[in-house]
Order: sequence, then structure tokens, then C-alpha cells
Amino acid sequence: MEKLSPVKFAAKIRCCANDLQDHGVDRLGSLYDLTAHRLVRYAVTVTRNMADAEDAIQAIQATMVRIAMKPKILATAQQPWAYLLRVTRNEALRILQKRKPLQIFAQCRQLWARDAEIVEENDQAQVIRQALKRLPTNQSEVVVLKIWEEMTFAEIASVLDESPNTVASRYRYALQKLDSYLRPMTREDINV
Repeated sequence: MEKLSPVKFAAKIRCCANDLQDHGVDRLGSLYDLTAHRLVRYAVTVTRNMADAEDAIQAIQATMVRIAMKPKILATAQQPWAYLLRVTRNEALRILQKRKPLQIFAQCRQLWARDAEIVEENDQAQVIRQALKRLPTNQSEVVVLKIWEEMTFAEIASVLDESPNTVASRYRYALQKLDSYLRPMTREDINV
């Protein structure tokens, strides 16, 4: 599948939302096909594990069915993609609130270990993935939305219900941490 620019992606979502409103539930599949992979990626960023993200996506599927029943909600949203991301975030956070902290820790350890075995990634991608996991969730989700979703700070602020300045600060702090995590150690660092 070709990588769409943020503007083209947003336009496709707007088109799907309008199509859903104009032609009914039969058009829901187009919206789901367009957004599902990206929504899962974002849910994994928020929940920190695939099982909770899959639960969130199931809830999102139910939400999409509700949207299909009242398509005007999405069609009239100022930013339909930001609206879907916000629904995803809310569902993911709702699921996390149900989990006990020790359960989350144990599940994350198991799932990240399993994912590392299942997902064949090059070394650099694996290092970046591990560095992202070390960030606090509120910083890693900003990085994912900024870099992978190519959203502006204003759009991210809308999704997270934060100020653009807060989002920009989290992004800056995350990049500083990622830089320190990803900076390769030189021979001088080892000998000091």
C-alpha cells in the first residue's frame, strides 16, 4: 500500500466519512481498511502491549458501528482523523484503567518478548522500537503521532486534549531522551 501524505490521508478519511454519511453502513469497510493499521499502531503506543491494543481496536470497531449508525458525527468533525485517534486513545486508556499495575507489567514483558521473536525487524528498527518503549507513554505517543502520522502539534493537541505547547514540550523531551538512548557509544565513552 502506498504511503499517503498527511493531506491526502486526511482527505481520504474525509471522503470516507462523507461517503458513509451519504451512502450508509455499506461504506464503513473503506474507512476501516484505511485506518485500522494506523489505529492499532497508535493503540499499541498507548497501551504498551498488543493484547490491550487489540481490545481497544475491538472497542473501536464497535465505535465505528455506532458512527455508521450516526455518520454525521464523523462527517461533521473538523478533523475526522484526529477524532478517530482520540476515540482510539480514550478506548485504550479505558482498557488500561481496568488492568492492575502488576498485570500490565507481566503482560508487557511477555508480549514484548513474543513480539521481538515474531516480528522480523532489522537491527536499527529494533533499537528504535526499544528506545520508544523506554519513553513515558505521554512522550512516545506524541512521537508516534508526529513522526509516523505526520500530524502538527495543534492536531496532536486536539487528539490528546492538551495544549500545543505541552505537546511540543513532550516531543522535545522525547527527542532528547531518544537521542541519548540511540547515540552509539564511541570508544572514548567506553574508556572514560
